[in-house]
Amino acid sequence: MAPKTKRKCIADALEDLEPEQLEKFRHQLVDRKGESRVRRAMVKDKSFLDIASVLVSTFTEDGAVKVTEELLKEIGCHDVAKDLVEDVSAQSGGNGGATGGGSMADEVHFVDKHQIELTNRVSNAAPILDYLLIKKVIQQEMYDEIRKLPTTQRMMREIFSGCLKAGKPCKDIFYESLEKNERFLIEDLKNKK
Repeated sequence: MAPKTKRKCIADALEDLEPEQLEKFRHQLVDRKGESRVRRAMVKDKSFLDIASVLVSTFTEDGAVKVTEELLKEIGCHDVAKDLVEDVSAQSGGNGGATGGGSMADEVHFVDKHQIELTNRVSNAAPILDYLLIKKVIQQEMYDEIRKLPTTQRMMREIFSGCLKAGKPCKDIFYESLEKNERFLIEDLKNKK
């Protein structure tokens, strides 16, 4: 059986909460200060699965685990927070790269491993660029410059030669965007071992 993703570990932890605790978690998440913010409408009356998805899409998988642990402790659910950390550790201990994002320090990141195919096969770079801008991986000036390029391939080369040089957090966000906007391409690349 394949290891659980970090998103699934988070969902499992949130599922363990009583309804009142889940409501407290929602409030803490919305009130949380920081660079990335979650709007009330994104989590209001949402299930634990939806909240887990919002966490991962807002903070990346690694960031979502940290934020979830932090908020669980704030609402007094220390045991659930501890179980979450242990669950994530157990999953990454077996495989490390279960998410495809390359979570082990010595492992080649998915986007680096598949750079040539991503450059040649991504069909629409616009929503990917939008996501990188929203997540502050690129600034408006770079966004405007890349959007002016005549082909998707040139846009992708510019993304690889620019903002992705900043490191793993940027690559993780880029990978998330690819999962959302080029799902079938990512699945195909994952199946090519």
